[in-house]
Amino acid sequence: METIRFDDLEGLNALASDEFGEFGEPIEVSQEMINEFADLTGDHQWIHVDVERCQRESPFGGPIAHGFLTLSLVPRLAGGGLRVTGHTNAINYGAESLRFLAPVPAGSKVHGRTRVVRAEAKSGGTLVTSELDARVVGAEKPSILYRLQVLYRG
Repeated sequence: METIRFDDLEGLNALASDEFGEFGEPIEVSQEMINEFADLTGDHQWIHVDVERCQRESPFGGPIAHGFLTLSLVPRLAGGGLRVTGHTNAINYGAESLRFLAPVPAGSKVHGRTRVVRAEAKSGGTLVTSELDARVVGAEKPSILYRLQVLYRG
């Protein structure tokens, strides 16, 4: 794992690449997890929670995870490639872009890989933009492409 200080702009930008790192450990997205997410958010759309109807009517052959459930796994999916140090806090600054490109079927495993896009000085800290490619293990197409931004403050 690469370790770099939050205020080392030159070092962070040297890590910027068009290439993603290695995939991390897979996470199983179970039907139970999907049901619990539906209960938490109030999103009980049948394509996520009605197994029998999904087997009959869904173009995916069964239930799929909510896109935002998969997105909520980002801290586990994105870990591993870069460790930013020396900051007092890290603030989720938002999304530069977010695309849900392919379904995550219930019972499948997802894994993610990341890349640094850029780092820039901001008032009180360093804004690091990274991109996450999260996909079902073995899939050619990402389920999520997410350009996330984190503001590291000293």
